[in-house]
Amino acid sequence: MSNLDRQAALSVCGGRGFVVADPVRELLTPRRVPLGESTEVRRLLPNLGRRMVGAWCFVDHYGPDDIADEPGMQVPPHPHMGLQTVSWLHEGEVLHRDSVGSLRTIRPGELGLMTSGRAISHSEESPKSHARLLHGAQLWVALPDAHRHMEPHFEHHTELPQVTAPGLTATVILGELDGARSPGSVYTPIVGADLALARGTETATPLEPDFEYAVLSMSGEARVDGVPLLPGSMLYLGCGRSELPLRAESDAALMLLGGEPFEEELIMWWNFIGRTHQEIETARQDWTEGSRFGEVQGYAGERLSAPDLPPVPLKPRGRVR
Repeated sequence: MSNLDRQAALSVCGGRGFVVADPVRELLTPRRVPLGESTEVRRLLPNLGRRMVGAWCFVDHYGPDDIADEPGMQVPPHPHMGLQTVSWLHEGEVLHRDSVGSLRTIRPGELGLMTSGRAISHSEESPKSHARLLHGAQLWVALPDAHRHMEPHFEHHTELPQVTAPGLTATVILGELDGARSPGSVYTPIVGADLALARGTETATPLEPDFEYAVLSMSGEARVDGVPLLPGSMLYLGCGRSELPLRAESDAALMLLGGEPFEEELIMWWNFIGRTHQEIETARQDWTEGSRFGEVQGYAGERLSAPDLPPVPLKPRGRVR
């Protein structure tokens, strides 16, 4: 997934200064961003005042959209570095192509995981013959310094482990939850899980007290630690919890995102994550003029051009609350 914002701003992310060390209930309001011709996303991360949750640094929720007579998702080839992209669908299909030669159709309940490492480019599109509805989430995970220059690669996992309880089915997308571990490659302690709740269910999901967490509502009505959460909104929960109370007012689907607070300070701009303004500037130039990010074969259209880069480096800021 690309950040298509032509006024993309530099963001300082990571570091303990942004972490809330105790349990909180901080409701995040999404920003609406157009994605191609017929899709609009609700951007939850980065958010004003909340840049990351563990290593999760970018969260878009989209749909359900009726695209029966529309092209659906159409994201031209674009570059990434220093991160992993996570594709997760509830309805529809997304065709993924990338510069290392991957060509995969991702369907509901399957994990599409692209590790950019030092440099990769990819495109995402609804197939020409596609389902009526498109509904899902696209997320990024920041890579730590020890792994951010690794060789790029793509993983497609069609079978993922589940944790069940009365009225609850939790599919482990990434990392580990309650002893079940996803086959997706991870490079920091992290968890991403899809929680399907039946109407009237009251339960609690076990958590790691050292992790910080957030919950994204995908569909239905649920209460997360007593807070009503409607689709397209996200609740930041801070750290220090050993379990998370959940109640479903209707059949509902949530995404649980968490991980150890990301220690390193990052600079995120457009589709790049680096450590310095110079790294970001070099990556932009390489995408514009060079071959570092490779070429996506088979996409019917031009690749994305990079927006203008703000000239002044950002100063890190933030504090532990």
